[in-house]
Amino acid sequence: MNTSTFFRLKIMGILLSIAGVLIIFQVIRIQNSSAAQSLSADAIKNYDYEEKKIYPERGSIFDRWGHLLAGNKEVYEVGVDLRYIKNAETIATMASDILGLDYETVFNNIHDGYVPGELEYYVLADFVSLDQITSISEIKENYKRLTPLNKGEKLPSLEGVLWTPHLQRSYPENALASNIIGFYSYRDRDQGRGYFGVEEKYNDLLAGSPIVVKVPRDPYKAREVPTVEPGASIVLTIDKDIQSNMEAIAANAMKRNGATSVTILVMNPKNGEIIAMASTPNLNLNEYWKYGEIFPDPTPYNRAVGQTYEPGSVFKVLTMSAAIDAGAVTPDTPFLDTGQVEIGGYTIYNWDRNAWGPQTMTTCMQHSLNVCLTWVAQQLGPTRFYQYLQAFGIGRKTNIDLAGEVNFPLALPGDGNWYPINLGTNSFGQGVAATPLQMITAVAALANDGKMMAPHILESVVENGRQYNNTPQVIGNPVTAKTARTVTQMLAISLEEEASDALVDGYRVAGKTGTAEIPGPNGYVSNLTNASFVGWGPTDDPKFVVYIWLEKPKSSPWGSIVAAPVFSQVVQSLVVSLNIPPDMVRQGLVKK
Repeated sequence: MNTSTFFRLKIMGILLSIAGVLIIFQVIRIQNSSAAQSLSADAIKNYDYEEKKIYPERGSIFDRWGHLLAGNKEVYEVGVDLRYIKNAETIATMASDILGLDYETVFNNIHDGYVPGELEYYVLADFVSLDQITSISEIKENYKRLTPLNKGEKLPSLEGVLWTPHLQRSYPENALASNIIGFYSYRDRDQGRGYFGVEEKYNDLLAGSPIVVKVPRDPYKAREVPTVEPGASIVLTIDKDIQSNMEAIAANAMKRNGATSVTILVMNPKNGEIIAMASTPNLNLNEYWKYGEIFPDPTPYNRAVGQTYEPGSVFKVLTMSAAIDAGAVTPDTPFLDTGQVEIGGYTIYNWDRNAWGPQTMTTCMQHSLNVCLTWVAQQLGPTRFYQYLQAFGIGRKTNIDLAGEVNFPLALPGDGNWYPINLGTNSFGQGVAATPLQMITAVAALANDGKMMAPHILESVVENGRQYNNTPQVIGNPVTAKTARTVTQMLAISLEEEASDALVDGYRVAGKTGTAEIPGPNGYVSNLTNASFVGWGPTDDPKFVVYIWLEKPKSSPWGSIVAAPVFSQVVQSLVVSLNIPPDMVRQGLVKK
């Protein structure tokens, strides 16, 4: 090697050494710089941990006395970690015997074991009970104790089978109050939502607020997950026992009369509390997935709020109340019933097509005369008549705290769908539609000295250890206290004079029957009716208002025959449940 070549190599070596030293120096400098420290912290933050949303336990639902109607129970997801399977046949057998799964399906999905980059975890079943988990755990432990008799023998094993606890919505009363409660459905294990009733209406309140936490990816760094405050619990105004009684009465009335459905509402007229709301059909909430079978479209989930219908003669209570309040008539105003009346170019007849001769307003209500009520509406005139209907809340929602409330608009003079004949037909509940809840809310004003209360199902909210009570609200004053008491007396006398099946021994009640033909595409179908009854009592100090609707009864089309006896049965049950003494006993105690 000549001198020049050696010198060049020496220079190159020195330069490379200097470059190496500079690289090492730069690496040390970068590693200790503030930017590197920030980058390192960011890497730990983003790659050593993962964000996880923790959902709180859903709040419970109670009746007014604290009986649990909706809560949560611990269940399990059972799965297989394919990396640790030792015997797929054993797992498939267990899944078949304990979880009720198909052996072949399970075996075919797990027998190949873990394949990197493909399926690592296979879910066998979810919402598995503690008893089933106990059985699986015992079998797994027993298999662990087995020792092979021969070298290479394949022992039964449940290695790889895992179970993870989580909460499931539970309804201890099964179908009781199902139309009020609604149900909670899971879209996945962590998140779901309420459907219908209070589960939907108060979904956000019951669900609470989830939190986001960072969970270490390294299992050795795992730490306790922070506690999340549960969602708020709610207390309803309903009484579990009264609700149960009303549902039983509704089911019996439906069967006895061959009705399509039966709805029974019980309200406290003093504060608007719904004490019971029974509607058929109903649903075992622990099997909510059967909803589509039990409520085929277009069956409403709760007819009390979800279906409007022409109420018929129970509507006459509102017409007569309006006329008395306006001074257009008094209970003793005479009327000669000729059996027909002309209005808007049409003739209106009584329900029996007969003429009843000389009447008073009280006997007009007693005999439920369409001709008389049409005349009463004419004395009011369209303007005042519809003003009173609006004051009673007809044509607008009550805004009760339940999901699914519907409304049928009230046609008013000047509207394209209003005709002069409407004044007559509307006066006796035809050509106008309302929900049972709208009707009981309106009529309840007569049992509360003319004050109409907002109907509500929520009594209180319990959140963070504090209870917040719902305050009753007056939403209208459609008639005076004097009018309310006058109409109450008229309807009490009407029931007594006709010896109605609605009467209850020892208790004076007021009420009115209703029978309405059902409109179809080609007009009214005379062989199908809606039979109703609305009543309240005791008349001197009303504690309850009851509304009953039987849809398309087959035993008889008349409300006086099918609905009035149901009212009597309901009241006989209520006076016991609400501890209301007979009138003579109460009045005697007041005198003393």
